[in-house]
Amino acid sequence: MAILILVVTAGLSGAMAGAWLVQRLTRNGGWADVIWSFAIGAAGVAYALTVRPGGPGVRQVLLAALILGWSLRLGLHILDRTRGRPEDTRYAAFRADWGAAFERRMFWFLQIQAGAAALLALSMLLAAANPRTQLGPGDLAGVAVLVIAVVGEAVADAQLRRFRADPGNHGRVCDRGLWGWSRHPNYFFEWLAWVAYPLFAIELGGGYPWGWLALSGPICMYWLLVHVSGIPPLEQQMLRSRGAAYRAYQARVSRFIPLPPRRTV
Repeated sequence: MAILILVVTAGLSGAMAGAWLVQRLTRNGGWADVIWSFAIGAAGVAYALTVRPGGPGVRQVLLAALILGWSLRLGLHILDRTRGRPEDTRYAAFRADWGAAFERRMFWFLQIQAGAAALLALSMLLAAANPRTQLGPGDLAGVAVLVIAVVGEAVADAQLRRFRADPGNHGRVCDRGLWGWSRHPNYFFEWLAWVAYPLFAIELGGGYPWGWLALSGPICMYWLLVHVSGIPPLEQQMLRSRGAAYRAYQARVSRFIPLPPRRTV
């Protein structure tokens, strides 16, 4: 298994080196997010289909299909958002702040993303390595959570896309649908997808103690989205561009977990 992890990790590093080259040629850092989404999906599928010594069983094939579906949905969405459009504001800010050092710093930044992907993918590996041959309640719960997460994120993305497509909403804050219950419902459902892998991995009867390490996936993703590269820079950008309207939105709508909106005076 150690060799498999090394091979997959090297593949993720190579994919993000390729992402660096693509963004350099296109001058659009958003391509890195597209490639990251497809690369981590490929890593998860590779783990699911090769980790079992006797070949993939039902759980491994099921996981590979779910991971593939999640990765394609996310990657194609980001591809549509990136192709032929201005650079994502996060990368545009990096380009301005880093100046002449942008390309060098961007290369290592993307290698850090490769490292994060390698850590996250371990929860997929641990889910697929569960030695129990028959599907159980945890597996069914994992399927349900992952399907809900993919559908929820797709709905949130579609609602935001429709809102932005209406010229009458220019300069306004989207607070419709799921966006009226969470300021970042797409991030919430992205995090929820990673909750599925511990459900596949953990055996409450103690037959597979390594499965508990799959909790590292949702913990790591929560930290990245809520405290590092997800919500903080996006909310700073929204405050700069929407000002008081976004502060009022912050006062009445949950930051992350979808909850009924608060009443404000």
